Amino acid sequence: MNEPLPAPTSIRILLADGTPDGIRIVEKPNWTGRALSAARSHLKRALKREEFDRPGIYLLTGWSQEGERQAYIGESEDLRVRIKLHTGDKGFWTRVVAFLSTNDSLNKAYLRYLEARLIRLAIVGHREPNQPLSPPLSEMDTADAEWFLAEMRVIFPLLGVDAFEEVSGAPGRELPKLRLVTKRADADGREVDDGFVVMQGSRASVTETPAIPDRLKKEREKLLQNGVLVPEGEELRFTQD
Repeated sequence: MNEPLPAPTSIRILLADGTPDGIRIVEKPNWTGRALSAARSHLKRALKREEFDRPGIYLLTGWSQEGERQAYIGESEDLRVRIKLHTGDKGFWTRVVAFLSTNDSLNKAYLRYLEARLIRLAIVGHREPNQPLSPPLSEMDTADAEWFLAEMRVIFPLLGVDAFEEVSGAPGRELPKLRLVTKRADADGREVDDGFVVMQGSRASVTETPAIPDRLKKEREKLLQNGVLVPEGEELRFTQD
C-alpha cells in the first residue's frame, strides 16, 4: 500500500530585484524560517539586507574545474561576515542560499545540528569515509530542528538545489520496478521524477564495454571510489540505492 501523497502547501517567493535571476526571498505560512538566494554577481547588494545580520545555515553552489556540480555547506552566527569571507577563500561557487529564523531561534547548537544533517543528506549515494555526527540536542530540540530541516528540504528544489532529495523518489509516486538480467548484470531499478535509481543489491559487470561513454566511465569510477559499487568475485554489487 502506497504512502499518502504530501499535503498541498503554499510558499511565497519575493523577487526582490523584480527578476527571477536576482535576489529571491522565500517564506512559508506558519514557519519561522526564511530563505534567501542570490547569485554571486548580486552578492554585494544581497549582503546589505538585514537577513544577513542573523545566524543561519548556508549553501554555496557552483561547478568544479572538472565540470561537476559542487556545493559547500556551512553555518555561522554572522552570515554576512562568513559569506563575505568565502568570496576570497572559495572560488567555485556562483550562488548562495541561506536559511535563517525570523524569531532568532537558531542558536549555535541548532546551526551545528542542521549543518551536520545537511552534510549527511548530501553525501547519501556518494559515500565519504568520515560522515559528520550530529551534535547532541534534547529530544524536544531535536524535534524542532528536524521540523525546520523538513521545511528547508521543501524549499531547496524551488531554488534549484537538488542535493538533499531522497533517491527513492516522492512518496506515493513510485513507478513499477524494472529488472535487467544479462550474462554480465542482474539489476533492479525504477524511474523517479528526475532520473533512474538502481536498487541496492543489484549486480554489475566488473569489466567495462569498449563503447562506454566517458561520462558514464567517470561516474562508474566515482561509485567505486565511494564504496557504492564493491567488487564481489567477478561482479560488482551496489551497496545502496
